[in-house]
Amino acid sequence: MVIVAGHLVVDPDERESYLEGCVSVVELARRAPGCLDFTIAADLVDAGRVNIFERWESRADVAAFRGSGPGDEQSAAMLAASVAEYDVADVRSLT
Repeated sequence: MVIVAGHLVVDPDERESYLEGCVSVVELARRAPGCLDFTIAADLVDAGRVNIFERWESRADVAAFRGSGPGDEQSAAMLAASVAEYDVADVRSLT
């Protein structure tokens, strides 16, 4: 399993617009082969922060979905980004 997690920083005045532009990305990802979970969400404390969380069956599934990465408009809106990919060897359910 692969987890992609981190955050982006956007202009606080533009965050809602940025998130609206991400709706189709989330919908596509959730239908993509190997996608177990995918969310792009507003941070509850920092008005300019957008939290990223993705869970995939494999690295190949991530690569197939990701393609060339964010579109030009999304990239232009990002002031900073700190997102990493993690290979998960073991999972323990907490529920």
